[in-house]
Amino acid sequence: MSALPGTTGRRRIYLMRHGHVDYFGPEILAAGGDTKVVPLTPLGQEQAKAAGKALSHVTLDRAVCSGVPRTRQTAEWVLAAQEKKPPFLEEEPALVEIHGGSFGKITSRTELAAKMAFYFETAEEPGATMLEGGEVFGDALFRAVGAVKRLLAEPGWHTALIAAHEGINRLLLGWAATGCSLDRALSAVRAFEQDPACINVIDFDMVPATDGGIGTEIQRSIIKSVNVTPYNYVKHGMNMTSLEAIFSKDPR
Repeated sequence: MSALPGTTGRRRIYLMRHGHVDYFGPEILAAGGDTKVVPLTPLGQEQAKAAGKALSHVTLDRAVCSGVPRTRQTAEWVLAAQEKKPPFLEEEPALVEIHGGSFGKITSRTELAAKMAFYFETAEEPGATMLEGGEVFGDALFRAVGAVKRLLAEPGWHTALIAAHEGINRLLLGWAATGCSLDRALSAVRAFEQDPACINVIDFDMVPATDGGIGTEIQRSIIKSVNVTPYNYVKHGMNMTSLEAIFSKDPR
């Protein structure tokens, strides 16, 4: 079946952010600051397990991660909790996090969190990048949307899991919230928060194909849920943004 039950051409994506990580951990330091190597912390594993429990009864046809350890581990915990046989976990490098540039001179975690948040605020400005010398937000949007469109164009499924990153998820949510518009998507990214191991639910209605099947063109997007955290559904005590929480402890 290629459409959600009760529909003629609707597909659903459970879009997750990876669980908690320590960007100042020994793996990062040993790799010279390369965040691609960072794994989930024990807290991150528990968060991913909670998401897995919440999604355990959902039959997933496809499962995709960005390929780095933190998204792969998050997806693996979710798939391990599936009541039915889970799908094979695929890797999609186009969903890797926005490539950041130089932080410049930073003296505290608080300053770092504020600086990173500022760049999301300016994402819609022409040529805006993630930190000085980093990837242009528009380029990251283009590659992430391309990955989702390729997935939606493939036959034989109606429910998929994607384990990705805060920045990429914000771009995709902005795109979905503006009618799948690449031109307007960046104006919406500042409004979306993505807590560790959160779940977003996005449905896509596909234009019917001439043979009566599901086409490859998106007719509309429907955001069903945003930033759901099964380990703390009502966000009690989660008063910081994700960035503020990550960089809340001063490393000095």
